[in-house]
Amino acid sequence: MSDTPALLHTPLHDLHLRLGARMVPFAGYAMPVQYPSGLMAEHKHCREAAALFDVSHMGQVKLLGLEAAAALETLVPMDIVGLGVGKQRYAFFTNAAGGLMDDLMVTRPAAADAGDAVQGFGDLFLVVNAGCKDEDIRHLQKNIGRRCRVQPLPERALLALQGPLAVAALSRLNPAVAALVFMTGGAFDLLGSRCFVTRSGYTGEDGFEISVSADQAVALAEALLAQPEVKPAGLGARDTLRLEAGLCLYGHDITQHTSPVEAGLSWAIQKVRRPGGAREGGYIGAPVIERHLTGAAQRKRVGLLGQDRMPVREGSPIVDATGQPLGTVTSGTLGPSVNLPVAMAYLPLAHTAAGTEVFAEVRGKRVPMRVAPMPFHPHRYHRG
Repeated sequence: MSDTPALLHTPLHDLHLRLGARMVPFAGYAMPVQYPSGLMAEHKHCREAAALFDVSHMGQVKLLGLEAAAALETLVPMDIVGLGVGKQRYAFFTNAAGGLMDDLMVTRPAAADAGDAVQGFGDLFLVVNAGCKDEDIRHLQKNIGRRCRVQPLPERALLALQGPLAVAALSRLNPAVAALVFMTGGAFDLLGSRCFVTRSGYTGEDGFEISVSADQAVALAEALLAQPEVKPAGLGARDTLRLEAGLCLYGHDITQHTSPVEAGLSWAIQKVRRPGGAREGGYIGAPVIERHLTGAAQRKRVGLLGQDRMPVREGSPIVDATGQPLGTVTSGTLGPSVNLPVAMAYLPLAHTAAGTEVFAEVRGKRVPMRVAPMPFHPHRYHRG
């Protein structure tokens, strides 16, 4: 008898098998890594048309109560109190050492759309990473559970429809979704199911993330896949797309040992929460992060572009021309759209200027790379 716990299944598991997906373990779930067309085709189809991803393994949580926004600000260095109705914000939980516990998306649902907050999508609607969701929920309940109600939503699935033609496909089910712009969201009826839809994603493309009742997820996925623009895509393409877009993967590019400043995520900390702002500090790890914001960080996450076609994978050492260690690759692949090896690594500040030449050590060979601006492939979000 094996002591290994059985993998969990998303509501779309049987659909993935019918579509011929190759399933792999990921964050405790059996997830599709690719379909018969293959990773490269799925990646390119997302860039050119629309791809449907099952991201139901992610954690969905609603916070209820008048104090929800102020309470959440004690755990994240973002402006949540000032977040407008129907607006979405990228955020991250921080620890006492100024490191990143997880990154997440926060949306303030419109009461007029979602109805009563208790029956709808809460005063705040959160999506957290699959591998962190249990710890995140405990973190929320322990630290702010007395100020607001923390309600996990395991009964909901999550679909990501991504690509330049995603809006055409989804609009056939409800034309009103086309009015959304990047980082906004609301409640919409799709095939008779009340869904919470945000215009956001993890590919660098225009697209939507759709929270749907688990018992309606298969019908919605099949309706989307019936649209001429849409094909299924798995975790493999999701990873190459987000890496070309310069987006961090938690547990790899950002961890409990990286600060948001080191990670190049200072842009996500609004002025009101920075030193001198009206609501500065007050969150876990604020003293460390504020020192980093004023210049104490000694390293930074950078993009690396390969000078030949040898892929550079996570864990590869990065050295300078003399062989002096500089850092380690946190993510790397051969970018299907860029057609060159792309990677991320943390390097000392003296080596972070665009164009700086460094070397990755791959199977005993030194592979030349250059520090490059991110994203490697242009973002194409719909900003209105």
